Amino acid sequence: MSNYDHAATMELIKKAQNGDEEAKTLLLTQNTPLIKSIVKRYIGKSIEYNDLMQIAGMGLLKAVSNFSLDYEVRFSTYAVPMIVGEIKRFIRDDGYIKVSRSIKTLSMKISRFIDEYKHEKQTEPSLEEIAEKFECDKSEVVFVMDSAKMPLSLYDKADNTDDKSQCLMDKIPSDNKEEDVIDKVILKSVIKELSTKEKKIIILRYFRDFTQGDIAKLLGVSQVHVSRLENKILQKIRQNFEDK
Repeated sequence: MSNYDHAATMELIKKAQNGDEEAKTLLLTQNTPLIKSIVKRYIGKSIEYNDLMQIAGMGLLKAVSNFSLDYEVRFSTYAVPMIVGEIKRFIRDDGYIKVSRSIKTLSMKISRFIDEYKHEKQTEPSLEEIAEKFECDKSEVVFVMDSAKMPLSLYDKADNTDDKSQCLMDKIPSDNKEEDVIDKVILKSVIKELSTKEKKIIILRYFRDFTQGDIAKLLGVSQVHVSRLENKILQKIRQNFEDK
């Protein structure tokens, strides 16, 4: 990604965080290839492609909402785990009760509204406010929320304590979170366990902004080969990270 592209993306993120809907749409459009590449991994799990795309889009918008210019990572790198997490929650929760597509769609819209409302006002919207927003009865809102099993919000508390500062969002990387330090230490140890070639690919790809094409030329192999290696390495990292 060029400096211009990076600067343009940062500017769009600023606008989107200030409520600019056009900026949000542009960010969704620009990141559609990224979203599709993630969604492809979950095709064949009894979830319709369009549903997966909508859920992945919600994950991207949450990444936009919570991204900070202080994070020393590319936006795409930051967005991937949030998109994946959103899809996994949907697949997990969707398995309990099968509902119509219209209910799923409405539940996704309500979920997004609740997250944005919490982020803006630091409190949950009332049932009446949700019903008014979507021009439906309160009973319908309750039915949709119960039957569709909406994903957890990033702003929900992480436990049952009264400490509102401890929410799921605290798990997102930052400069002053103890949990973040622990995650970084674990990730560092996981990367150390990779082979020299695997380390090189990960460092070039995610810490030096090299494209798969750049790495392919450097290693003297095809881009397809690099893509396959990258996927295998990331899978290995995820598995080892979960095992720590």
